[in-house]
Parts: sequence; C-alpha cells; structure tokens
Amino acid sequence: MSDVVGEIRSACARVAQLARHVTIIEDAVGAYAASLPLGARPPAPDPRTHVLTGTREQLAAFWLTLDAINFGSGWFPTLRKRDRRSGYFTIAAGLHERFESRGPWTAAQLARIDAAEIAAALRQDAGHELMGLFACSLRDLGGHVGEQFGGRFEGLVDAAAGSAVALAAQLAAWQSFADQSNFGGLSVPFLKRAQIAAADLARAGVAAFDDLQRLTMFADNLVPHVLRLDGVLRFEPELAARIEREELIAHGSPEEIEIRASALHAVELIAAARPGSCAADIDLVLWTRGGQARYKSSPRHRSRCTAY
Repeated sequence: MSDVVGEIRSACARVAQLARHVTIIEDAVGAYAASLPLGARPPAPDPRTHVLTGTREQLAAFWLTLDAINFGSGWFPTLRKRDRRSGYFTIAAGLHERFESRGPWTAAQLARIDAAEIAAALRQDAGHELMGLFACSLRDLGGHVGEQFGGRFEGLVDAAAGSAVALAAQLAAWQSFADQSNFGGLSVPFLKRAQIAAADLARAGVAAFDDLQRLTMFADNLVPHVLRLDGVLRFEPELAARIEREELIAHGSPEEIEIRASALHAVELIAAARPGSCAADIDLVLWTRGGQARYKSSPRHRSRCTAY
C-alpha cells in the first residue's frame, strides 16, 4: 500500500513553500499550539443530525453515506437551510431522518439513486445542481460496496484491517471520494472526505484503527478560515478582498490549492509544536471553533466542487 498520507503531507509542504497568495505565520505557531484546548473532551454528536445507535452495519452505512455527500460548501448559501443549521448539519439532519424513518439505503439502492430521491430525503429542490452531484457520488459508493464487499458497508471497514490510512487509500481510488489537485505540475492529493470517513467511523465505534494519528487535517474551507482569523495564516490582500466580497474561488486554482495546502501544513506545524497531539484532533478543535459567532460573521472562501 502506498503511503498516501505521506504523499499528502509532502505535497502540501511543497505548495506552502511555493505559495504566493497564502503565507503561514510560523512565528505564531508555537503560542497558538499551546493555546489550543486539545485535552478537552470533544463535543458529543447531536442525536438530531447523526445516527448514534443501531447495528454496526447500520452505523457504517450512515457514516459512509454521509461522507460520500460531505461536500458542497460552495453551494451551501443556496440551500434550503434548516432553522439555525449550517449547510453540513442541514444535510446530516435530512440523512438522519431518512435512516430513522426508513433505515439505510442498501448498496443496491444507492447504486440506482437519482437526484429526486436524495433531494426528497434532504428536503431540497431536485433541480439543484448539488443534488445531482450527491446522487452521482452515492451511486458510485453503492456500486463499489455492492461489487467489492457483497453489499456490506462494514465489509469495507473490515477490509482495512485496523488501519485508518488503508481505509482512506481504498476510498481515495473511488470517484465518490476523489480529491486531488494539480499545482503547476505537482500532484496534490488532499483526500479530505476519504480521511474524515475513517475518523468518523472510529468516533462512532464502528472501527478500531491503530493509526488514526497518521491522518492529516481534513482540508476544507472552514479550518483555513479559522487559522486566518486567528493569525496563523495570512492571505494576500487581493485574495482576502475577493473572499470578503463572497466571490467564488475556482476549485483547482492556485489560490484555492494554496489555501487548503497551507492550512494543512500549518496544522502539521501546530502538531509538531504540541507533543502528543495529532492533526485530526487539531482539525476537530478548529472546525468546532469555526461555529462560533466571530468566525461565522466573516466570509470564508467558497469553491464549488465535490472535494469539500
């Protein structure tokens, strides 16, 4: 098995070194790392948005289904949001309700799902572009689970043999979890959702992985935003102004790749400055912090893509 997380770290470190639009304020890293509440108990999952009980197969189905559609932040402002719910929690709540009322989709059902069916479950417009992308990703997930694991979602988990990295590498080969960019000829894998699926399955008690500490940050648009407002990242003025104007930043553009890669490398530097910590735990602390009013009141970058 290739060292996919090693490739992510190496590529992102190189992008951060070459970046012209985003700078890591390395002098700020030590104090920032020391300030993070990494020893605190993580917030409990909300039972209104996540399936927390059931058989191991049901839990595996929920988390893999959710992570297969855990993208679309560039479209979130156009969704029909639930009261006081973000885009992510709006989607998670709809999926939770479907699982609670009718149970999981089987792999065979996912392999045939269309935009109208997933839109109905999520209470969204079937004509919304994101619903078509969700359906495409779910069909790919269902097809692979059906063909490679006999329709058993926990079979996919078991095939990883206790390795979060192996699970991420397996998912990375599927179109439903694909996440790789090109930066001036340098291939930059991020694999945000492939990695977060492994972390989610472990947190849900579906899997016991002995290498969770090897995962990287889950490169999205919220953690870079938190790091920028907290003074660990600096965006060049034109890029910052575009984000403040809520312009879309094209997925795969140098600016967008630099934002994700610099944030990921910054988290690696934070982890190195805080012995005993790991990138996935730092990611959870920063992502949770991003739900606070200070961070929500300021625009973050938005890109329309299936990566995050």
